[in-house]
Amino acid sequence: MLNMKKSFIILGAMAAAAVAFVSCGGQKPNELTAQEQQDGWQLLFDGQTLSGWRDYNGTELTGPWTVVDGAIEAEGQGGDASGYIVTDKEYANFDLKWEWKISKGGNSGMLYHVVERPDFKVPYITGPEYQLIDDDNFAEMNDGYQLEDWQRCGVDYAMYVPDLEARNMKPAGQWNQSEIIFDNGHVTYLLNGKVTVEFDAWTPDWRQRKESGKWKDAPEYGMSPKGHICLQDHGYPAWFRNIKIKELPSKPVEKDLFNGKDLTGWINYGTELWYVDDSCYLVCESGPDKQYGYFATEDYYDDFDLTLEFKQEANGNSGVFIRSTVDGTTVHGWQVEVAPKGNDTGGVYESYGRGWLYQIPDEKENILKEGQWNAMRIRLEGDHLQSWLNGEPMTDIHDAKIGAGHGRIALQIHDGGGIKVRWRNIHVKTL
Repeated sequence: MLNMKKSFIILGAMAAAAVAFVSCGGQKPNELTAQEQQDGWQLLFDGQTLSGWRDYNGTELTGPWTVVDGAIEAEGQGGDASGYIVTDKEYANFDLKWEWKISKGGNSGMLYHVVERPDFKVPYITGPEYQLIDDDNFAEMNDGYQLEDWQRCGVDYAMYVPDLEARNMKPAGQWNQSEIIFDNGHVTYLLNGKVTVEFDAWTPDWRQRKESGKWKDAPEYGMSPKGHICLQDHGYPAWFRNIKIKELPSKPVEKDLFNGKDLTGWINYGTELWYVDDSCYLVCESGPDKQYGYFATEDYYDDFDLTLEFKQEANGNSGVFIRSTVDGTTVHGWQVEVAPKGNDTGGVYESYGRGWLYQIPDEKENILKEGQWNAMRIRLEGDHLQSWLNGEPMTDIHDAKIGAGHGRIALQIHDGGGIKVRWRNIHVKTL
């Protein structure tokens, strides 16, 4: 992926070249061996159709992609704002292999953990990219533009750069084999059997690179632990085949989200007040602006079992957001309500679009203990959301939009002023 004026020509020899029917390793493309099937590999391309792929943020595939001689062909009509296709299915931990070749001076990419949402106009602001590009001829075909090291083939685009001299890359028009292994945050990229980069996502080093470089204004870049696989047509012909994936098991994480001492691991959105009091409790309190405020985890949590305690003081209008993102103080996600008695604490509200998804029965309003500590539990797995208040079940719903969501856990302070809520024992276990 690059953002620049570019020009290219498709060489006649490239257009006429036949696609070899033997893959890099001597195996027929777009088929799995019996051993691969036994080991859990699955094809993402059947060699004949684009079944299982569609436009990013779309419901069908409209181009510019075709199948030619057993390969997916990017026709070279895309650009920075268009030309992306994604898998129907999302993937979390995986071993992904594919073969690819590119036109002279060409540029493309393989992205993963891509999140779809209408306000995400392009996939690369959420999904990391394994860069696919013709280093040798890019300047010649693009008005002399010289690539930065972080733009070269095999890099984790704009994040991690390999030893460029050690790469074993074949020239434009020849098939290369690439691989991405994402194993619970440990990431390895390979090019023709050699490691190009290896790193750990979401570490302090990873965050420093993200926040000081190209992605400093893309807060959701690389944050989702699950998402779509994505191919890029970036205005140059490119070909893909033998795309196969093996899903790897997820390792549960169990941790306290609040350490009782400071605000480590959280992001404050807005101007309202969040602090740790003398009793080592987390406090949210209305500030002078009396606006909405959100206090969100740095990390995403998709499937989890969350427990916490809260005590409402003054007006206790707050909430716990799940699979949510925040832009300024505009939140996209779902709220398990925390509010004064009579206002559906434990119910579920969508912050955009549909409003209330579930309001609790009137007879359950007395489960809330105003002015005292309350225990809340939220369990979310796939599209199944459950909540409990002081041990009593409050919500048990299935919802497709929630099931497709990704994001942070966030605490809310409502607008209007006069609000104060204390929190403690915030503990999460991923599923």
